[in-house]
Amino acid sequence: MQIDDYVAELGEALCGPPGHKRDLVVEAHDSLTDTADALEAEGLARAEAERLAVREFGAISEIVPSYQRELTAAAGRRLGLLMLISLPIIVLMWAVVWRFYPTTALAAWVARPDWYDTASRGLDILQLSTGLYGGLSLFALGRGTRWIRRPQLVTKWLGIIVWLMLPVTVGLGLLLSYGADMQESAQTFLPAVLANLVTAAFWGLQLYGATRCLRVSRTA
Repeated sequence: MQIDDYVAELGEALCGPPGHKRDLVVEAHDSLTDTADALEAEGLARAEAERLAVREFGAISEIVPSYQRELTAAAGRRLGLLMLISLPIIVLMWAVVWRFYPTTALAAWVARPDWYDTASRGLDILQLSTGLYGGLSLFALGRGTRWIRRPQLVTKWLGIIVWLMLPVTVGLGLLLSYGADMQESAQTFLPAVLANLVTAAFWGLQLYGATRCLRVSRTA
């Protein structure tokens, strides 16, 4: 097998973040090319030098597992970092919004049900706890890999936690908006509209990252 064919097959066998995957494949290609160049300098024909370089590098089935573990950890680190950053931002952003809206003059706010404040605190605690879990997972998939034997499980559970957390978060958010009859007035409050757009964007990124984590961990 020639170097280009080997590298193409390696790329098809791997699953993970495109940028990190590309870096691993390019690194393998460069290593193979350097070996082939050295062998060619010793007098071998180019085709034979490439075949020997590929044979020394190892069979695809031998190389893929270690590369795939790295890609799986990379996907988990990205989602963990996103959770660590985005979830506290969402909580802080809405805390600022609710500081200025609704005003005490809003009848729906004055007449809000008893459970409203409890549900609001529960939503904040859920998001901050999930963000903390993302931070711990980020550490586990970074410096903590020396102690963790199966990092793919960390990545898998990151994806599961996000898929479990988001429906509950959306449900609580809808309950807080529609349960207290404040949704109509909130639609005209520009900071609340912008906060909703930012929140939805973060949720979309989290779902994308969680789906990728589940896919790559299954491959690993």
